Amino acid sequence: MASAIEALGMTLPGSSSFPAESTEKHDECASIGPVMHNLLAKNILPRQIMTRSAFENALVLTMILGGSTNAVLHLIAIAHSVGIKLGIDDVQNVSDRIPFLADIKPSGKYVMEDIYKLGGIPKILAFLLENKLIDGNNLTITGRTLGENLEEWTHKYGALEFRNQDIIRPLDNPIKSTGHIRILKGNLAPGGAVAKITGKEGLGFVGKARAFDSEDDFVKATQGRTGSHGFCIGHVVPEAQEGGPIALVKDGDIIAVDAVKNTIELRVPEEELERRRAEWKAPPLKVTQGTLYKYTKVVTDASHGCVTDA
Repeated sequence: MASAIEALGMTLPGSSSFPAESTEKHDECASIGPVMHNLLAKNILPRQIMTRSAFENALVLTMILGGSTNAVLHLIAIAHSVGIKLGIDDVQNVSDRIPFLADIKPSGKYVMEDIYKLGGIPKILAFLLENKLIDGNNLTITGRTLGENLEEWTHKYGALEFRNQDIIRPLDNPIKSTGHIRILKGNLAPGGAVAKITGKEGLGFVGKARAFDSEDDFVKATQGRTGSHGFCIGHVVPEAQEGGPIALVKDGDIIAVDAVKNTIELRVPEEELERRRAEWKAPPLKVTQGTLYKYTKVVTDASHGCVTDA
């Protein structure tokens, strides 16, 4: 997410790749005062920086780096906060045209510090701008455009090279020719689901379901979080609590995922699903008052960013 926010124009150049205890991170923190003063003096507002084009830039970098599925949720929510309509179909459109190039964790072997040693996130952004994959005309918190920031960075640190490094692949030799984030739809997720598929897992999966009725039971059978390997699918809409199809799944049901057609299907006859739907009852909420109760009443689904003011 830090890299996506840098591509969005909301952090200083290099911020997302500077190690926490580096001299560069110290200097960045020390320099932020004048940056904030300039923003206030010129009345540069977040809405002027976070434009539709800026969100496209953030999504492009997310695909290039193999970033988290959290980026989908958060970028949709941030866009909503500045009055921009960004949805899961927009994410898929970017994923369809942008390759996966970075061999970094959690799916690869390198870490962000290796990108820092390579020249940082701005060097990758400059490469993307040179190849017309992002827009350099967007305003940033420096008061200058992204393109101007990247020109200065390239003047200092040079352009991205592919000799003697295999952290970032060239465009003609990607890890995956399209993005790793796939928006799946089908009878199990009519409102969409988000998958992270890097290519190592293949492009399809068919298997028997194991159904869980609580987070505690789920944690006992898994690592407790959306994984980094395999067919990792989350953000399923509508949710089970709302009576979504995922609430109707039983042990042994066949689920089929196609990461080329972007589908996720529950292979159960419709008449059987209708029978289960008629028998289904919403489980009681775990909270009945206070902040969490209010949250459950107003929060939107994951495909709309889980915002509370829609």
